[in-house]
Amino acid sequence: MANIVVIGAGLGGLPAAYELRHLLPQQHTVTLISDKSEFTFIPGLIQVALNLKPLAHLQLGLAQLAQRHRLNWVPGKVTALDPNAQVLSVEGQGTIAYDYLLIATGASLALDLIPGLGPHGGYTHSVCTPDHALAARQAWLAFLENPGPLVVGAAPGAGCFGPAYEFALIAEQVLRRRGLRQKVPITYVTPEPYAGHLGVSGVKHARELTAALMHQRGIKVIENAAITAVAADAVILADGCRLPFSYAMILPAFRGAEFVRHTPGLGDEKGFIPVLPTQRHPQFAKIYAAGVSIQLTQPDQTPVPIGLPKSGQMTEAMATAAAHNIAVDLGAINASPNVPTLEALCFAEFGDVGIAYIAAPVLPDPQTGQRKRSYAVRGSWVVWVKAAFEAYFMMKIRLGAGMPWYERLGLRTLFGLQMLRQIPIAAPAVANSAESAVN
Repeated sequence: MANIVVIGAGLGGLPAAYELRHLLPQQHTVTLISDKSEFTFIPGLIQVALNLKPLAHLQLGLAQLAQRHRLNWVPGKVTALDPNAQVLSVEGQGTIAYDYLLIATGASLALDLIPGLGPHGGYTHSVCTPDHALAARQAWLAFLENPGPLVVGAAPGAGCFGPAYEFALIAEQVLRRRGLRQKVPITYVTPEPYAGHLGVSGVKHARELTAALMHQRGIKVIENAAITAVAADAVILADGCRLPFSYAMILPAFRGAEFVRHTPGLGDEKGFIPVLPTQRHPQFAKIYAAGVSIQLTQPDQTPVPIGLPKSGQMTEAMATAAAHNIAVDLGAINASPNVPTLEALCFAEFGDVGIAYIAAPVLPDPQTGQRKRSYAVRGSWVVWVKAAFEAYFMMKIRLGAGMPWYERLGLRTLFGLQMLRQIPIAAPAVANSAESAVN
């Protein structure tokens, strides 16, 4: 009997645990570890921060889900990992041995890189965690009573830009509807080389559609900007420019989980985990990783450093592939290994209109620099599709589904996206060579 441990119960970890439970015979144990007591649909936190949706609509209790879907639930924070002994330590729970480990922790927020950044002893807000969203909402309600300049954006090294655009544009709509827009100058400040880049260059129409919408809504955009500090009333840029604010929401750069950073050989200098195309760690064969916690290199050299986005959809695909491949390793299923294609679709809600960004795959072909397809399209239908997807995702989490076949079929039929592909089972030498390429 094997014990497969999944660390993290977010958009990657919980679907991975579900996939493992479906694929593995009952004699194997699937253990789910998280320092959070609820699953949270993180993309919905922007609506929470702007007081448009209660947090409870985006959360489900992990203890109840684990019991319903036959997972061994261990609440607590992982504090240490010994990959050679295959043992990890959980705060308040002692040590847990594993046969296979899937790390899907998401990332830690590097708020400390910029003085004054963040809600913990700083002056800005974020929408990266439920606690941050609730703090942002409280400050937003106070801001509406005494409005002033609004600054929204991202710090250097950030790889997640969609939520910043969504926050700025949805906030603009809220202010307009309340008759407060003329009192609130809005500035979007970003390390991106241009508005609509979102960490992925060369997406057709993305720049034009995004820039036009920001201009139409009267939002000033400052590109190629490096935030160096935040004062109580201003965001300070590397060129000395000060952007005064009464409210600021700045997305931070990410780093890997603390226990990863403290485990020799597990992650890079930032704590991101290198993986082979199968999501297996190149050094520790019993460890897999998926989602924001993995190492993906930004191929573009931009004037201000930025990261490569790892969308929720990419995270799901990585987690599904990792679960499948662990089941193959255990001999539970007779199948070829799966690899995620890293083809991404992002539905960005911008008030009464939205933009769908498609990059298939996110990383272009290294020889040609081309993708199979990449484009952006604008329409009010994007808002409705995003709302429908949120409802669908919460439903499938309740039901214990990972990335079911009908979801993959829908993405392929509607948008031409293939989330997973098989790699052939080959002789060991060939297989090792095929798996040695990094994502």
